[in-house]
Amino acid sequence: MRDFLLYYGVFAVYYVIAINSLYFIIMLFSFNSIMGILKSSIYSRFQTLSGSEHVPPISILVPAYNEELTIIENVRSLLSLNYPRYEVLVVNDGSKDATLQVMIDEFSLVYSEHMPVQPLLHTSKIRGIYHNPAFPNLYLIDKENGGKADSLNAGINLSHYPLIASIDADSLLEKDALIRIAKVYMENPDETVAIGGDIRIANGCKIEDGVVKDIRLPDKFLPMMQSVEYLKAFLGGRIGWSAINGLIIVSGAFGVFRKDYIIKVGGYREGYPGEDMNIIIKLHKYMLENKLPYRVAFCPDAVCWTQAPDTLKILGSQRRRWGRGNLKNMIEYGRHMAFRPKYKLFGMLTLPFNILFETLNPYFRITGLLALIGYTLLDMTNGYVLLLYGLLNVLYGMLLGIGSLLLEEIAFRRYPRFQDIVKMLFYTILMFFGYRQIGVIWRFLGHIEYLRNNNSWGTMTRTSWQTKGSENISSLEARS
Repeated sequence: MRDFLLYYGVFAVYYVIAINSLYFIIMLFSFNSIMGILKSSIYSRFQTLSGSEHVPPISILVPAYNEELTIIENVRSLLSLNYPRYEVLVVNDGSKDATLQVMIDEFSLVYSEHMPVQPLLHTSKIRGIYHNPAFPNLYLIDKENGGKADSLNAGINLSHYPLIASIDADSLLEKDALIRIAKVYMENPDETVAIGGDIRIANGCKIEDGVVKDIRLPDKFLPMMQSVEYLKAFLGGRIGWSAINGLIIVSGAFGVFRKDYIIKVGGYREGYPGEDMNIIIKLHKYMLENKLPYRVAFCPDAVCWTQAPDTLKILGSQRRRWGRGNLKNMIEYGRHMAFRPKYKLFGMLTLPFNILFETLNPYFRITGLLALIGYTLLDMTNGYVLLLYGLLNVLYGMLLGIGSLLLEEIAFRRYPRFQDIVKMLFYTILMFFGYRQIGVIWRFLGHIEYLRNNNSWGTMTRTSWQTKGSENISSLEARS
């Protein structure tokens, strides 16, 4: 027993060093790429593209289930984008609230019998399509409940354009977000199959007519934690992974895809928590197996603002779902693609990294800590080793968090006030004293739910954008 604890405790320490060192290397790739991104943003004339006939048209898909509190602001935001030609397809996924009716009333939509449906992907039954010529690029699709992936597939069947964008109904795009992503696509349209946008937390911001008028950090504890967490994930991580074409996920809140390749890989997987990761893995797999040149890109200056959970119950539900989705994807694809040269960098680096340092992370973290506690209880060492283990975690994490803040300050400066920087730095440190640990537990519980065949979406709150700081009016439902 003592020998086992000794070796496993040493393994736990080296595991922490390895995972954080790899995160640090990925962040270095982000820093290496950021200056090019910044120069491109400053010196390019992407604004002129908003009136160019050469910009590819895009179909924006908005899956909506019980979104009566946010859907109007979301659609207003989308209808006001600086983009020459696009359409917005809101897919009402059998909502139990008034989502369908508030859309019909707000935009005077009427039932249409002339909208052709292309049966490219299987979906639940379409109950009706609504349109108003006064809003020529807006369509409302009413269908039986089938989940988010099923809604996206229905939107693809009804879309008219070669590019599709997926947007969550509780999210708002900045006016130039779509044109910035289009610029990235137009740099290499033959090879670009997917582009992800940057996701920011909107809690605390002032929203008017679907536009973020005044950017402010959240007032509540949990949304603030998620703000610095998202900065680290998107700026410190996804920029770096994109630089080596190793992105494994494009956030379901905002991403743009080539429709033809989405159809070739069979569309979005129904009843699948983690459909945003699943579609990217399938795209990598298809392109590599068919030996086609491709890239999955990330555009950090194309910003989407989204609502973050502000209670432990709802946040825990979200993170357990993420854990289920990650585990299911790794079981179904990782065992066939990981460590196989056929899948190049994605198979030799991205998937092994995700399996070892994301999927299995809860087990190594929890058991490693227990082993080190066992050291102390059996008088194999003293408390200083536990202290060293904890400091190693905190210092590495702080370094990565501060690096993300530097990326934000160097390139984007969405939070220009000095007190905002101080607040983000404080929460970057604070998150390692409880928040990160409970996140590990949630991921572990998500794995247990997967083993129990729990594929439900879980619970989520929606808050009216009309209320200051997104604090007052909320709706709680379970998505099937």
